[in-house]
Amino acid sequence: MSELSGISDQGSCQLVRENGIQKEYYIGKYATPVEVSVRRYPISILTCFCILISSISISSSFVATKEPTSVSLSTTAEDQTALSITVYNANLGLVKDQRSLKLADGLVELRFMDVASQIIPTSVYIKSLSEPGSLRVLEQNYEYDLLNPQKLLDKYVGKEIKLLYKNPYTDKEEIVKATLLSNNGGPIYKIGDEITFGHPGRVIFPGVPASLISRPTLVWLLKNSEPNQTIEASYLTSGISWRADYVVTLNEKDDKADLAGWVTIDNKSGSAYRNAKLKLVAGDVHRAKEDAAYRAEALNMAKAAGSARPQFQQEDFFEYHLYALQRPSTIKENQTKQISLVDAVDIALKKEMLLKGANYYYYSQYGDQMPKQKVGVFVEFQNKKENNLGIPLPKGTVRVYKRDSEGSLQFVGEDAIDHTPKDEKVRVMLGEAFDVVGTRKQMDWKKIERNIYEASFEISLRNHKKEDVTVKVIEPIPGDWAILNSSHEYKKTEAFLAEFLIPVPKDSETKLTYTVRMKY
Repeated sequence: MSELSGISDQGSCQLVRENGIQKEYYIGKYATPVEVSVRRYPISILTCFCILISSISISSSFVATKEPTSVSLSTTAEDQTALSITVYNANLGLVKDQRSLKLADGLVELRFMDVASQIIPTSVYIKSLSEPGSLRVLEQNYEYDLLNPQKLLDKYVGKEIKLLYKNPYTDKEEIVKATLLSNNGGPIYKIGDEITFGHPGRVIFPGVPASLISRPTLVWLLKNSEPNQTIEASYLTSGISWRADYVVTLNEKDDKADLAGWVTIDNKSGSAYRNAKLKLVAGDVHRAKEDAAYRAEALNMAKAAGSARPQFQQEDFFEYHLYALQRPSTIKENQTKQISLVDAVDIALKKEMLLKGANYYYYSQYGDQMPKQKVGVFVEFQNKKENNLGIPLPKGTVRVYKRDSEGSLQFVGEDAIDHTPKDEKVRVMLGEAFDVVGTRKQMDWKKIERNIYEASFEISLRNHKKEDVTVKVIEPIPGDWAILNSSHEYKKTEAFLAEFLIPVPKDSETKLTYTVRMKY
Protein backbone atom coordinates (compact mmCIF):
# COMPACT_ATOMS: atom_id res chain seq x y z
CA MET A 1 0.00 0.00 0.00
CA SER A 2 1.33 3.42 -0.91
CA GLU A 3 0.08 6.94 0.13
CA LEU A 4 0.12 9.72 -2.52
CA SER A 5 -1.00 13.06 -1.00
CA GLY A 6 -2.99 15.06 1.59
CA ILE A 7 -4.44 18.59 0.92
CA SER A 8 -6.77 19.72 3.72
CA ASP A 9 -5.79 21.32 7.04
CA GLN A 10 -9.02 20.05 8.55
CA GLY A 11 -8.02 16.47 7.73
CA SER A 12 -5.96 14.51 5.21
CA CYS A 13 -6.69 13.15 1.75
CA GLN A 14 -4.79 10.00 0.69
CA LEU A 15 -4.49 7.96 -2.50
CA VAL A 16 -3.83 4.30 -1.61
CA ARG A 17 -3.29 1.06 -3.58
CA GLU A 18 -4.64 -2.04 -1.92
CA ASN A 19 -4.20 -5.41 -3.66
CA GLY A 20 -3.64 -3.70 -6.98
CA ILE A 21 -6.81 -1.48 -6.64
CA GLN A 22 -6.45 2.29 -6.44
CA LYS A 23 -8.60 3.87 -3.70
CA GLU A 24 -9.00 7.38 -2.32
CA TYR A 25 -9.65 8.23 1.34
CA TYR A 26 -10.64 11.38 3.20
CA ILE A 27 -9.48 11.22 6.79
CA GLY A 28 -11.12 13.92 8.94
CA LYS A 29 -9.25 15.63 11.70
CA TYR A 30 -11.20 13.70 14.34
CA ALA A 31 -12.83 10.98 12.23
CA THR A 32 -12.13 7.62 10.65
CA PRO A 33 -11.14 7.29 6.99
CA VAL A 34 -13.91 7.53 4.35
CA GLU A 35 -13.37 5.54 1.17
CA VAL A 36 -14.03 7.29 -2.16
CA SER A 37 -13.77 5.30 -5.42
CA VAL A 38 -12.29 7.11 -8.43
CA ARG A 39 -11.84 4.41 -11.02
CA ARG A 40 -14.51 5.79 -13.42
CA TYR A 41 -13.64 9.51 -13.32
CA PRO A 42 -10.97 11.25 -15.33
CA ILE A 43 -10.56 13.99 -12.71
CA SER A 44 -9.67 12.91 -9.23
CA ILE A 45 -12.62 12.97 -6.88
CA LEU A 46 -10.07 13.19 -4.12
CA THR A 47 -9.10 16.64 -5.31
CA CYS A 48 -12.75 17.85 -5.67
CA PHE A 49 -13.78 16.37 -2.37
CA CYS A 50 -10.93 17.97 -0.48
CA ILE A 51 -11.60 21.36 -2.12
CA LEU A 52 -15.26 21.05 -1.05
CA ILE A 53 -14.27 20.31 2.53
CA SER A 54 -11.91 23.27 2.55
CA SER A 55 -14.68 25.53 1.19
CA ILE A 56 -17.05 24.42 3.93
CA SER A 57 -14.37 25.19 6.49
CA ILE A 58 -13.86 28.68 5.04
CA SER A 59 -17.64 29.31 4.96
CA SER A 60 -17.90 28.23 8.56
CA SER A 61 -15.30 30.80 9.52
CA PHE A 62 -17.46 33.53 7.92
CA VAL A 63 -20.57 32.35 9.74
CA ALA A 64 -18.71 32.38 12.98
CA THR A 65 -17.84 36.08 12.51
CA LYS A 66 -20.83 37.93 13.96
CA GLU A 67 -21.90 41.48 13.10
CA PRO A 68 -21.83 44.02 15.94
CA THR A 69 -25.03 43.86 17.99
CA SER A 70 -26.97 46.86 19.26
CA VAL A 71 -28.41 47.45 22.72
CA SER A 72 -32.12 48.28 22.76
CA LEU A 73 -33.42 51.05 25.03
CA SER A 74 -36.87 52.65 25.41
CA THR A 75 -37.59 56.15 26.68
CA THR A 76 -40.93 57.69 27.63
CA ALA A 77 -42.21 61.06 28.76
CA GLU A 78 -41.05 60.16 32.27
CA ASP A 79 -37.49 60.91 31.11
CA GLN A 80 -38.35 64.44 29.95
CA THR A 81 -36.32 67.29 31.40
CA ALA A 82 -37.80 70.05 29.22
CA LEU A 83 -40.54 70.37 26.62
CA SER A 84 -41.42 73.25 24.34
CA ILE A 85 -43.96 73.65 21.57
CA THR A 86 -44.36 76.41 19.01
CA VAL A 87 -47.84 76.50 17.49
CA TYR A 88 -48.60 78.07 14.11
CA ASN A 89 -51.87 79.36 12.68
CA ALA A 90 -51.92 76.77 9.90
CA ASN A 91 -52.52 73.44 11.69
CA LEU A 92 -48.86 72.97 12.57
CA GLY A 93 -46.73 72.66 15.68
CA LEU A 94 -42.99 72.41 16.31
CA VAL A 95 -42.17 70.15 19.28
CA LYS A 96 -38.80 70.09 21.08
CA ASP A 97 -38.53 67.23 23.58
CA GLN A 98 -35.46 67.02 25.84
CA ARG A 99 -34.68 63.84 27.79
CA SER A 100 -31.82 62.63 29.98
CA LEU A 101 -30.71 59.07 29.21
CA LYS A 102 -28.01 56.55 30.02
CA LEU A 103 -26.84 55.00 26.77
CA ALA A 104 -24.48 52.09 26.23
CA ASP A 105 -21.26 52.58 24.34
CA GLY A 106 -21.42 51.56 20.68
CA LEU A 107 -24.59 50.75 18.74
CA VAL A 108 -27.86 51.62 20.50
CA GLU A 109 -31.42 51.13 19.27
CA LEU A 110 -33.35 53.91 20.96
CA ARG A 111 -37.15 53.67 21.02
CA PHE A 112 -38.44 57.20 21.63
CA MET A 113 -42.06 56.94 22.83
CA ASP A 114 -44.82 59.45 23.67
CA VAL A 115 -44.62 61.42 20.45
CA ALA A 116 -47.53 62.93 18.51
CA SER A 117 -49.44 60.46 16.36
CA GLN A 118 -49.73 63.12 13.61
CA ILE A 119 -45.98 63.68 13.52
CA ILE A 120 -44.44 64.53 10.14
CA PRO A 121 -41.75 61.81 10.06
CA THR A 122 -39.49 63.58 7.56
CA SER A 123 -39.18 66.56 9.90
CA VAL A 124 -37.63 64.63 12.82
CA TYR A 125 -34.21 65.69 14.08
CA ILE A 126 -32.27 64.41 17.10
CA LYS A 127 -29.10 65.83 18.64
CA SER A 128 -27.06 65.59 21.81
CA LEU A 129 -27.13 68.71 23.96
CA SER A 130 -24.52 67.51 26.45
CA GLU A 131 -21.90 66.03 24.07
CA PRO A 132 -22.79 67.00 20.48
CA GLY A 133 -19.95 65.04 18.87
CA SER A 134 -20.59 61.80 20.76
CA LEU A 135 -23.87 60.77 19.13
CA ARG A 136 -24.40 59.86 15.50
CA VAL A 137 -27.66 58.76 13.84
CA LEU A 138 -27.29 55.72 11.55
CA GLU A 139 -30.97 54.98 10.94
CA GLN A 140 -34.27 56.64 11.73
CA ASN A 141 -37.71 55.01 11.68
CA TYR A 142 -41.22 55.96 12.67
CA GLU A 143 -43.43 53.08 13.78
CA TYR A 144 -47.15 53.76 13.73
CA ASP A 145 -48.76 50.35 13.18
CA LEU A 146 -50.85 50.83 16.31
CA LEU A 147 -52.55 48.06 18.22
CA ASN A 148 -56.33 47.84 17.80
CA PRO A 149 -58.85 44.96 17.60
CA GLN A 150 -59.06 45.03 13.79
CA LYS A 151 -55.29 44.90 13.26
CA LEU A 152 -54.86 42.28 15.96
CA LEU A 153 -57.34 40.02 14.18
CA ASP A 154 -55.64 40.70 10.84
CA LYS A 155 -52.28 39.58 12.24
CA TYR A 156 -53.75 36.27 13.44
CA VAL A 157 -55.34 35.23 10.14
CA GLY A 158 -54.27 31.63 9.50
CA LYS A 159 -53.29 31.11 13.14
CA GLU A 160 -54.89 29.42 16.12
CA ILE A 161 -56.70 31.48 18.75
CA LYS A 162 -59.15 30.71 21.57
CA LEU A 163 -62.81 31.68 21.93
CA LEU A 164 -64.26 32.13 25.39
CA TYR A 165 -68.03 31.83 25.46
CA LYS A 166 -70.85 30.96 27.85
CA ASN A 167 -72.41 27.56 27.25
CA PRO A 168 -76.20 28.13 27.19
CA TYR A 169 -76.86 24.61 28.47
CA THR A 170 -74.44 24.45 31.38
CA ASP A 171 -74.36 28.21 32.03
CA LYS A 172 -70.59 27.93 32.35
CA GLU A 173 -67.84 29.66 30.44
CA GLU A 174 -65.95 27.38 28.08
CA ILE A 175 -62.92 27.82 25.85
CA VAL A 176 -62.78 26.42 22.34
CA LYS A 177 -59.78 26.45 20.02
CA ALA A 178 -60.29 27.88 16.54
CA THR A 179 -58.29 28.89 13.48
CA LEU A 180 -58.99 32.40 12.17
CA LEU A 181 -59.46 31.98 8.41
CA SER A 182 -60.34 35.55 7.43
CA ASN A 183 -61.17 38.96 8.87
CA ASN A 184 -62.67 40.70 5.85
CA GLY A 185 -65.96 42.18 7.00
CA GLY A 186 -65.88 40.05 10.14
CA PRO A 187 -63.94 37.08 11.52
CA ILE A 188 -64.45 33.63 10.00
CA TYR A 189 -63.33 30.65 12.09
CA LYS A 190 -62.55 27.01 11.55
CA ILE A 191 -63.55 25.00 14.62
CA GLY A 192 -62.68 21.34 14.23
CA ASP A 193 -63.78 20.43 10.71
CA GLU A 194 -66.47 23.13 10.48
CA ILE A 195 -66.42 26.75 9.26
CA THR A 196 -68.41 29.44 11.10
CA PHE A 197 -68.74 33.19 11.55
CA GLY A 198 -70.58 35.42 14.01
CA HIS A 199 -69.34 33.36 16.92
CA PRO A 200 -70.45 34.93 20.22
CA GLY A 201 -67.24 34.06 21.99
CA ARG A 202 -64.68 36.57 23.18
CA VAL A 203 -61.40 36.18 21.31
CA ILE A 204 -58.30 35.32 23.34
CA PHE A 205 -54.94 35.86 21.66
CA PRO A 206 -51.74 34.12 22.78
CA GLY A 207 -49.76 37.35 22.53
CA VAL A 208 -49.25 40.66 20.77
CA PRO A 209 -47.42 40.45 17.43
CA ALA A 210 -44.06 42.19 17.48
CA SER A 211 -45.07 44.38 14.53
CA LEU A 212 -47.91 46.01 16.48
CA ILE A 213 -47.21 48.73 19.03
CA SER A 214 -49.42 50.42 21.58
CA ARG A 215 -48.35 54.00 20.75
CA PRO A 216 -46.44 55.82 18.03
CA THR A 217 -42.71 55.46 18.45
CA LEU A 218 -39.60 56.96 16.90
CA VAL A 219 -36.80 54.42 16.56
CA TRP A 220 -33.18 55.43 16.02
CA LEU A 221 -30.10 53.31 15.48
CA LEU A 222 -27.40 55.39 17.15
CA LYS A 223 -23.65 55.15 17.52
CA ASN A 224 -22.83 56.48 20.95
CA SER A 225 -19.60 57.17 22.82
CA GLU A 226 -20.88 59.00 25.92
CA PRO A 227 -22.89 57.11 28.60
CA ASN A 228 -24.76 60.10 30.06
CA GLN A 229 -26.64 61.95 27.36
CA THR A 230 -29.12 64.82 27.29
CA ILE A 231 -30.77 64.61 23.90
CA GLU A 232 -33.31 66.79 22.13
CA ALA A 233 -35.74 65.42 19.57
CA SER A 234 -37.53 68.02 17.48
CA TYR A 235 -40.30 67.42 14.97
CA LEU A 236 -43.25 69.02 13.24
CA THR A 237 -46.74 67.73 13.82
CA SER A 238 -50.08 68.52 12.32
CA GLY A 239 -53.33 68.43 14.27
CA ILE A 240 -52.56 71.40 16.50
CA SER A 241 -53.42 75.01 15.76
CA TRP A 242 -54.29 78.27 17.41
CA ARG A 243 -56.37 81.29 16.65
CA ALA A 244 -57.09 84.60 18.28
CA ASP A 245 -60.58 85.44 19.50
CA TYR A 246 -61.53 88.94 20.59
CA VAL A 247 -64.43 90.19 22.66
CA VAL A 248 -65.44 93.84 22.27
CA THR A 249 -67.98 95.26 24.72
CA LEU A 250 -69.56 98.53 23.59
CA ASN A 251 -70.59 101.29 25.95
CA GLU A 252 -74.04 102.87 25.92
CA LYS A 253 -73.14 105.54 23.34
CA ASP A 254 -71.20 103.20 21.04
CA ASP A 255 -68.16 105.47 21.13
CA LYS A 256 -65.94 103.49 23.53
CA ALA A 257 -65.38 99.81 24.22
CA ASP A 258 -63.42 97.27 26.24
CA LEU A 259 -61.43 94.68 24.31
CA ALA A 260 -60.31 91.27 25.56
CA GLY A 261 -58.20 89.05 23.34
CA TRP A 262 -57.86 85.31 23.85
CA VAL A 263 -55.65 82.63 22.39
CA THR A 264 -57.56 79.44 21.59
CA ILE A 265 -55.38 76.35 21.12
CA ASP A 266 -56.93 73.17 19.75
CA ASN A 267 -54.83 70.03 20.17
CA LYS A 268 -55.73 67.01 18.09
CA SER A 269 -52.14 66.00 17.35
CA GLY A 270 -52.36 62.73 19.26
CA SER A 271 -50.15 63.70 22.19
CA ALA A 272 -50.29 65.72 25.39
CA TYR A 273 -47.70 68.40 26.18
CA ARG A 274 -47.21 68.69 29.93
CA ASN A 275 -45.58 71.70 31.56
CA ALA A 276 -44.46 72.86 28.14
CA LYS A 277 -42.92 76.17 27.18
CA LEU A 278 -45.50 77.58 24.80
CA LYS A 279 -44.89 79.94 21.89
CA LEU A 280 -47.29 81.08 19.18
CA VAL A 281 -46.34 82.33 15.72
CA ALA A 282 -48.70 84.84 14.09
CA GLY A 283 -48.27 85.24 10.36
CA ASP A 284 -48.87 83.43 7.10
CA VAL A 285 -46.13 80.79 6.98
CA HIS A 286 -45.84 79.22 3.54
CA ARG A 287 -45.99 75.45 3.38
CA ALA A 288 -45.96 72.85 0.64
CA LYS A 289 -49.40 71.78 -0.55
CA GLU A 290 -51.25 69.59 1.94
CA ASP A 291 -54.75 68.70 3.04
CA ALA A 292 -57.29 71.40 3.82
CA ALA A 293 -56.24 73.55 6.72
CA TYR A 294 -57.75 73.23 10.13
CA ARG A 295 -61.15 74.80 10.64
CA ALA A 296 -62.91 75.06 14.01
CA GLU A 297 -66.04 76.56 15.41
CA ALA A 298 -65.66 79.68 17.53
CA LEU A 299 -66.31 79.67 21.25
CA ASN A 300 -68.30 82.26 23.13
CA MET A 301 -66.10 84.11 25.61
CA ALA A 302 -68.13 87.23 26.32
CA LYS A 303 -68.67 86.46 30.00
CA ALA A 304 -64.94 86.07 30.53
CA ALA A 305 -64.05 89.39 28.91
CA GLY A 306 -61.85 91.50 31.14
CA SER A 307 -61.39 88.79 33.76
CA ALA A 308 -57.90 87.68 32.68
CA ARG A 309 -54.68 89.61 32.31
CA PRO A 310 -52.20 89.42 29.42
CA GLN A 311 -49.70 86.61 29.86
CA PHE A 312 -47.81 86.65 26.54
CA GLN A 313 -44.67 88.54 25.68
CA GLN A 314 -44.61 89.63 22.05
CA GLU A 315 -41.50 89.95 19.88
CA ASP A 316 -40.73 90.45 16.19
CA PHE A 317 -39.61 87.22 14.56
CA PHE A 318 -38.49 87.16 10.92
CA GLU A 319 -41.52 88.48 8.98
CA TYR A 320 -43.92 87.28 11.67
CA HIS A 321 -44.70 87.94 15.31
CA LEU A 322 -43.90 85.56 18.15
CA TYR A 323 -45.93 85.37 21.36
CA ALA A 324 -44.24 83.58 24.27
CA LEU A 325 -46.28 82.51 27.28
CA GLN A 326 -44.49 83.59 30.45
CA ARG A 327 -45.22 80.38 32.34
CA PRO A 328 -45.35 76.63 31.58
CA SER A 329 -48.65 75.27 30.37
CA THR A 330 -50.12 71.80 29.89
CA ILE A 331 -52.00 71.12 26.67
CA LYS A 332 -53.87 67.83 26.93
CA GLU A 333 -54.68 65.59 24.02
CA ASN A 334 -58.06 66.44 22.41
CA GLN A 335 -58.29 69.63 24.44
CA THR A 336 -59.24 73.19 23.55
CA LYS A 337 -57.37 75.62 25.79
CA GLN A 338 -57.86 79.37 26.09
CA ILE A 339 -55.27 81.80 27.45
CA SER A 340 -55.59 85.55 27.79
CA LEU A 341 -53.65 87.46 25.14
CA VAL A 342 -54.58 91.14 25.51
CA ASP A 343 -56.85 93.23 27.71
CA ALA A 344 -57.64 96.89 26.92
CA VAL A 345 -60.29 99.22 28.34
CA ASP A 346 -61.84 102.45 27.13
CA ILE A 347 -60.64 102.25 23.56
CA ALA A 348 -62.17 104.91 21.36
CA LEU A 349 -64.16 103.59 18.41
CA LYS A 350 -66.57 104.83 15.81
CA LYS A 351 -69.79 103.28 14.61
CA GLU A 352 -70.52 103.74 10.93
CA MET A 353 -73.56 103.15 8.75
CA LEU A 354 -72.74 102.44 5.13
CA LEU A 355 -74.75 102.31 1.93
CA LYS A 356 -72.68 101.18 -1.04
CA GLY A 357 -73.77 101.21 -4.67
CA ALA A 358 -72.66 99.08 -7.62
CA ASN A 359 -70.94 100.21 -10.81
CA TYR A 360 -73.36 98.41 -13.13
CA TYR A 361 -75.97 101.03 -12.24
CA TYR A 362 -74.20 103.45 -14.60
CA TYR A 363 -74.04 101.39 -17.79
CA SER A 364 -77.69 101.31 -18.81
CA GLN A 365 -81.11 102.76 -18.19
CA TYR A 366 -83.25 101.44 -15.32
CA GLY A 367 -86.91 101.86 -14.63
CA ASP A 368 -88.40 102.55 -11.22
CA GLN A 369 -87.44 99.08 -9.95
CA MET A 370 -83.83 99.04 -8.81
CA PRO A 371 -82.24 96.53 -6.46
CA LYS A 372 -82.99 97.34 -2.84
CA GLN A 373 -80.02 97.91 -0.60
CA LYS A 374 -79.58 97.56 3.11
CA VAL A 375 -77.50 99.84 5.28
CA GLY A 376 -74.50 98.04 6.78
CA VAL A 377 -73.32 98.66 10.34
CA PHE A 378 -69.59 98.76 11.13
CA VAL A 379 -67.37 99.68 14.07
CA GLU A 380 -63.73 100.66 13.70
CA PHE A 381 -60.91 101.63 16.02
CA GLN A 382 -57.24 102.53 15.79
CA ASN A 383 -54.68 100.02 17.03
CA LYS A 384 -52.50 102.70 18.61
CA LYS A 385 -50.77 103.09 21.94
CA GLU A 386 -52.68 106.30 22.67
CA ASN A 387 -55.85 104.28 22.21
CA ASN A 388 -54.75 101.81 24.93
CA LEU A 389 -53.63 99.26 22.30
CA GLY A 390 -50.64 99.57 19.97
CA ILE A 391 -49.70 95.86 19.79
CA PRO A 392 -49.75 93.48 16.81
CA LEU A 393 -53.12 91.75 16.76
CA PRO A 394 -53.11 88.23 15.25
CA LYS A 395 -55.87 87.38 12.83
CA GLY A 396 -59.01 85.97 14.38
CA THR A 397 -62.67 86.53 15.07
CA VAL A 398 -63.96 89.68 16.75
CA ARG A 399 -67.27 89.31 18.58
CA VAL A 400 -69.06 92.43 19.70
CA TYR A 401 -71.45 92.68 22.65
CA LYS A 402 -73.49 95.39 24.27
CA ARG A 403 -75.41 95.52 27.54
CA ASP A 404 -79.18 95.79 27.42
CA SER A 405 -81.38 97.83 29.74
CA GLU A 406 -81.03 95.16 32.45
CA GLY A 407 -77.24 95.17 32.22
CA SER A 408 -76.96 91.78 30.51
CA LEU A 409 -74.52 91.30 27.65
CA GLN A 410 -76.14 90.70 24.27
CA PHE A 411 -74.38 89.64 21.09
CA VAL A 412 -74.60 92.22 18.28
CA GLY A 413 -72.32 90.79 15.59
CA GLU A 414 -68.95 89.34 14.65
CA ASP A 415 -66.39 89.54 11.87
CA ALA A 416 -62.98 88.11 11.00
CA ILE A 417 -59.92 90.35 10.98
CA ASP A 418 -56.56 89.75 9.36
CA HIS A 419 -53.18 90.15 11.07
CA THR A 420 -53.14 93.82 12.09
CA PRO A 421 -49.87 95.62 12.90
CA LYS A 422 -49.76 98.40 15.44
CA ASP A 423 -50.91 101.86 14.33
CA GLU A 424 -53.34 100.33 11.81
CA LYS A 425 -57.14 100.50 11.76
CA VAL A 426 -59.38 97.59 12.74
CA ARG A 427 -62.76 97.51 11.00
CA VAL A 428 -65.51 95.08 11.97
CA MET A 429 -68.83 94.52 10.20
CA LEU A 430 -71.64 93.82 12.66
CA GLY A 431 -74.66 93.40 10.42
CA GLU A 432 -77.35 95.48 8.73
CA ALA A 433 -79.44 98.25 10.26
CA PHE A 434 -83.07 97.51 11.04
CA ASP A 435 -84.38 101.07 11.43
CA VAL A 436 -82.33 102.84 8.76
CA VAL A 437 -83.52 102.17 5.21
CA GLY A 438 -82.14 103.21 1.85
CA THR A 439 -83.73 103.19 -1.60
CA ARG A 440 -82.32 104.22 -4.96
CA LYS A 441 -83.94 105.59 -8.10
CA GLN A 442 -82.37 106.40 -11.47
CA MET A 443 -83.81 109.76 -12.50
CA ASP A 444 -82.11 110.01 -15.91
CA TRP A 445 -79.63 108.19 -18.14
CA LYS A 446 -78.55 109.34 -21.58
CA LYS A 447 -75.80 109.02 -24.15
CA ILE A 448 -74.15 112.37 -24.95
CA GLU A 449 -71.59 111.20 -27.50
CA ARG A 450 -70.10 107.92 -28.68
CA ASN A 451 -68.42 107.16 -25.31
CA ILE A 452 -69.81 109.88 -23.05
CA TYR A 453 -72.84 109.30 -20.81
CA GLU A 454 -74.77 111.12 -18.10
CA ALA A 455 -76.77 109.58 -15.26
CA SER A 456 -78.83 111.10 -12.44
CA PHE A 457 -79.76 109.33 -9.20
CA GLU A 458 -81.90 109.94 -6.15
CA ILE A 459 -81.07 108.06 -2.95
CA SER A 460 -83.61 108.22 -0.12
CA LEU A 461 -82.43 107.53 3.43
CA ARG A 462 -85.07 107.07 6.14
CA ASN A 463 -84.22 106.98 9.84
CA HIS A 464 -86.77 105.39 12.17
CA LYS A 465 -84.48 105.45 15.21
CA LYS A 466 -84.86 107.69 18.25
CA GLU A 467 -81.55 109.46 17.56
CA ASP A 468 -79.91 111.16 14.61
CA VAL A 469 -77.59 109.12 12.41
CA THR A 470 -75.08 109.80 9.65
CA VAL A 471 -74.96 107.44 6.69
CA LYS A 472 -71.90 107.15 4.49
CA VAL A 473 -72.87 106.63 0.84
CA ILE A 474 -70.19 105.23 -1.45
CA GLU A 475 -70.78 105.28 -5.20
CA PRO A 476 -68.42 103.22 -7.45
CA ILE A 477 -68.54 105.30 -10.66
CA PRO A 478 -66.82 103.78 -13.73
CA GLY A 479 -64.53 105.46 -16.26
CA ASP A 480 -63.42 109.09 -16.19
CA TRP A 481 -66.15 110.90 -14.31
CA ALA A 482 -67.18 114.26 -12.95
CA ILE A 483 -70.22 115.10 -10.83
CA LEU A 484 -72.08 117.98 -12.51
CA ASN A 485 -74.36 118.78 -9.58
CA SER A 486 -75.12 117.31 -6.15
CA SER A 487 -77.40 118.01 -3.21
CA HIS A 488 -74.58 117.19 -0.76
CA GLU A 489 -70.83 117.57 -0.75
CA TYR A 490 -68.71 114.63 -1.80
CA LYS A 491 -65.10 113.45 -1.82
CA LYS A 492 -63.29 111.57 -4.52
CA THR A 493 -61.61 109.08 -2.17
CA GLU A 494 -60.35 106.81 -4.98
CA ALA A 495 -60.19 106.90 -8.77
CA PHE A 496 -63.60 105.26 -9.08
CA LEU A 497 -65.25 106.16 -5.75
CA ALA A 498 -67.36 109.11 -4.68
CA GLU A 499 -68.14 109.37 -0.97
CA PHE A 500 -71.03 111.30 0.63
CA LEU A 501 -71.74 111.79 4.34
CA ILE A 502 -75.48 112.25 4.75
CA PRO A 503 -76.96 113.34 8.14
CA VAL A 504 -80.40 111.86 8.72
CA PRO A 505 -82.40 113.25 11.69
CA LYS A 506 -84.46 110.87 13.81
CA ASP A 507 -87.84 109.88 12.34
CA SER A 508 -86.97 111.75 9.15
CA GLU A 509 -86.01 111.21 5.53
CA THR A 510 -83.08 112.75 3.65
CA LYS A 511 -82.62 112.58 -0.13
CA LEU A 512 -79.30 112.63 -1.90
CA THR A 513 -79.42 113.62 -5.57
CA TYR A 514 -76.61 114.01 -8.05
CA THR A 515 -75.81 113.97 -11.79
CA VAL A 516 -72.57 112.52 -13.10
CA ARG A 517 -70.96 112.59 -16.54
CA MET A 518 -68.83 109.57 -17.46
CA LYS A 519 -66.47 108.67 -20.26
CA TYR A 520 -65.83 104.97 -20.81
